[in-house]
Amino acid sequence: MKKLITLILFFIGFVTFSQTDDAPLEVNPTVKKVSDTEYDLIFEISIAEDWHLYSQYNPEDASLPMTISPAEGEAGYTLVGKATESETETEFSEIWGKDEIFFVDEATLIQRITVQDTTLTKITLNLDAQVCKEYCLPFDEDFTFAFSLKGGEVVQTVTEIDDRSKSLSESLKLDLKNEVMLKSEASEETDKKDSSLLNIFLLGFVGGLLAFLTPCVFPMIPLTVSFFTKKNEKKVQSSGNAILYGFFIVLIYGLLSLPFHFLDTLDPEILNNISTNIWLNIFFFVVLVFFAGSFFGLYELTLPSSWTNKADSASGIGGVLGIFFMALTLAIVSFSCTGPILGSLLAGSLSSDGGAMLLTSGMVGFGLALALPFAVFANFPKWMAKLPRSGSWLNTVKVTLGFLELALAFKFLSNADLVGHWNILKREVFIGIWALLALLMALYLFGFIGKKYGKVSMFRVLIGLMILGVAVYLAPGVLQKPTWDQSKLLSGFAPPKFHSIYKQGDNQCPLNLECFKDIDEGLAHAREVNKPVILDFTGWACVNCRKMEENIWSQPDVYKILSNEFVIISLYVDDHQRMLPKEEQFDYIKPNGKLKRIRTYGDKWATLQTANFKIASQPFYVALSPDLEVLNSPEQYTDKETYEKWLKTSVDRFKEIK
Repeated sequence: MKKLITLILFFIGFVTFSQTDDAPLEVNPTVKKVSDTEYDLIFEISIAEDWHLYSQYNPEDASLPMTISPAEGEAGYTLVGKATESETETEFSEIWGKDEIFFVDEATLIQRITVQDTTLTKITLNLDAQVCKEYCLPFDEDFTFAFSLKGGEVVQTVTEIDDRSKSLSESLKLDLKNEVMLKSEASEETDKKDSSLLNIFLLGFVGGLLAFLTPCVFPMIPLTVSFFTKKNEKKVQSSGNAILYGFFIVLIYGLLSLPFHFLDTLDPEILNNISTNIWLNIFFFVVLVFFAGSFFGLYELTLPSSWTNKADSASGIGGVLGIFFMALTLAIVSFSCTGPILGSLLAGSLSSDGGAMLLTSGMVGFGLALALPFAVFANFPKWMAKLPRSGSWLNTVKVTLGFLELALAFKFLSNADLVGHWNILKREVFIGIWALLALLMALYLFGFIGKKYGKVSMFRVLIGLMILGVAVYLAPGVLQKPTWDQSKLLSGFAPPKFHSIYKQGDNQCPLNLECFKDIDEGLAHAREVNKPVILDFTGWACVNCRKMEENIWSQPDVYKILSNEFVIISLYVDDHQRMLPKEEQFDYIKPNGKLKRIRTYGDKWATLQTANFKIASQPFYVALSPDLEVLNSPEQYTDKETYEKWLKTSVDRFKEIK
């Protein structure tokens, strides 16, 4: 478990550091001539406060050791062993179970080289390592230095692109007319973000209530409440400390989302790249299956016991600081039950468009729901008599959550399948798995499978009947022509209807509408038929895109307008498996000066969206004339009435200018 936490924090750190301009390292390279054929290449590195940089001699199976290597294709010289290093520190890592070697504050490395080609005037070295504090980052790709062997200055190499790449980069910029229409979306977008924050806050709150009803948290209420009611003679002081305890619980869970806010300061495509990354979705699938196993009682998830011991001993300090460490102890001790729910919250937030703010909102909601009972019962201890006693029902809640975790895990596997075009987890297979999980959950609640803890209560049977109803509702979805449509319940979760095991024809467009997957082809067709265009920025793993297509586009009035009045151009920004033809691949310089390699169709369409509309969320709809005049303010995820009105207004505007 400790390695899984390290891996995901490293992934986030990698994305962060590879895009941000505020690096925790400053490198001052110099060169010293030793003889006619030997030179010392010196790296003097300043390390920001609280960061540490790993040595070349760090164990291979721990944090990444530093390496110094020649630039690709260079020859005529050799490196003489590893670089000599300045003073390092050694500390035992509980995560890796061994001593790690690293630099703090500053580091000096001296790499000696021997030159065989005496005509060489310059050599280029790459510096690669890992720098850490709460999370770990690799060096930026720009830590490549050109050393002059003739007394010139050392130069950090700057990435340049060729004329062909410049030309193709320019072609991504659309010659939009009436761009003022794009700016009218700002206030509406703010309202939608506020709504999303509220929704994820409520989901987090529900998650916190579920965590409260687990065997790791519920039994701790009497112990915690008695501490506050007996420790202080004055009721006012006891009440204040209990409220402070609840506040610290909320604060701790809110702070867990803090590292993810580095992502919000970066290139707007970062969060989209994370949420649609195939291997990250597979990682979330494995983690959630692992969490489900812990809820099923196959093993226990715990954080290192030393963390609990240190936090518990610190709680005896007293005062405000002692209460904070009491709250921290609760968070650590209850991790085996709260961890899987928090993992689901993390995965769901990073897979949506809101990013770190959504995650913080969800975490605060989770912490609030977890903190409220402790604060309330500490103020009104007599109310505890009305609480149900701990018993087998707590284990029932935990196992039921395990089934929900397992169902959610297959959503992430479906994302990877769609983005990777593997065609393994088709719509009917996905629905069949969910129906089977619902059936197994119902059988568990009826007491037919799993360990039995006392009698099966009537309430448990009633819940089981509801879950069995869900299984019956889902079951027809595995048929080619189901007896009823499950799209309302499953929209956004199940794969799209055209991703089917049954033959659907060659049309890979939503609802069998005619659509184009290339903007130039779509615009050319629009000019031929003299119709306006909808740029549909979408994604294979986009939940809200599927909801719009299956719940809004499918409405008869909306469908009629889309099929008769518009040319639809669907651009999948997460299509990273389909490579562009070699002659269409190029390098692109982003606004922050970093290089982006456009190699796939997903790279191209994501860059086109951010370059022209300064937004990277999906779905994102833009209404244009064939001559690229903006007909209306862009629209995003919305309701049927709003979307239909948006379509009609766009059509009317096109008729006016036509």
